[in-house]
Amino acid sequence: MNNLISLIRPHQWLKNLFVFAPLFFAFAFEADILWQTLMGFGLFCLVASSIYVFNDLNDVAEDRRHPSKQNRPIASGAVSAKTAWFLFMSLGVVALGGAFFLQTDLFYVLALYFLMNIAYSLGLKHVPIIDIFIIAIGFVLRLFAGNVFLNQPLSMWIIIMTFLLAIFLGFAKRRDDVLLQQQGQATRKNIDGYNLEFINAAMVLMSAVIIIGYIQYTITPEVMNRFGTQHVYLTAVFVILGILRYMQITFVDQKSSSPTRVLMYDGFIQLTIAGWLVSYLLIYFFAAHP
Repeated sequence: MNNLISLIRPHQWLKNLFVFAPLFFAFAFEADILWQTLMGFGLFCLVASSIYVFNDLNDVAEDRRHPSKQNRPIASGAVSAKTAWFLFMSLGVVALGGAFFLQTDLFYVLALYFLMNIAYSLGLKHVPIIDIFIIAIGFVLRLFAGNVFLNQPLSMWIIIMTFLLAIFLGFAKRRDDVLLQQQGQATRKNIDGYNLEFINAAMVLMSAVIIIGYIQYTITPEVMNRFGTQHVYLTAVFVILGILRYMQITFVDQKSSSPTRVLMYDGFIQLTIAGWLVSYLLIYFFAAHP
């Protein structure tokens, strides 16, 4: 059972919290919407886990040569291929079937995510840059999955910022693989299209665009009118802190191989996110609506 749980990677479900982002930014906290979104979150977790299983089945030979991935359940032989195939199909059917009955638009989003990631696992992940863009699109699809329960269009700003942040994190993850390759350890085939100079420059570029983009978002007339105040820009302090901390983890500590584990174990990042959430809510509920 522990190996099966490890195979579906529940720690990666943290990424699916982006499903709740549209509700947060729209301040739509009605009980029925929250309940529907929670079910959507659960279904997204299932479809994502099915993809993790499929990816491990497809990458078993490559994983066995990797210094850490060789310990994954299928690569190590702890879970048989037959069991893994059954788990993959079961998770996929339950997720897509549940989405179809819950909300047809959610089904379309999950089906697109499922098919896109199958294509990613079968070959697109070996195409440099395209691999990172597909990962970033996956995060945007999480936004659309959460937005299907709202009767309003998804903000272009949240789409842009999520896409840019995912690209930034994707480059940080690839940097770790490049370091392993330089140490003579086997990694992904697509790493041949990357080197430290390119990834470092890309991360610096993305970090600058993210910070500027977020500040631009906070001073748009739409945001200032919705909040009833000009002080939303103050929350950018925590965005800058978070970006700089992640760059420190990447460039100094060289431990950016798993963004979810960084989020789970790095206290600085956790405090930064908490500070951003609290400041955002305080401005909305007190400064904007005293």
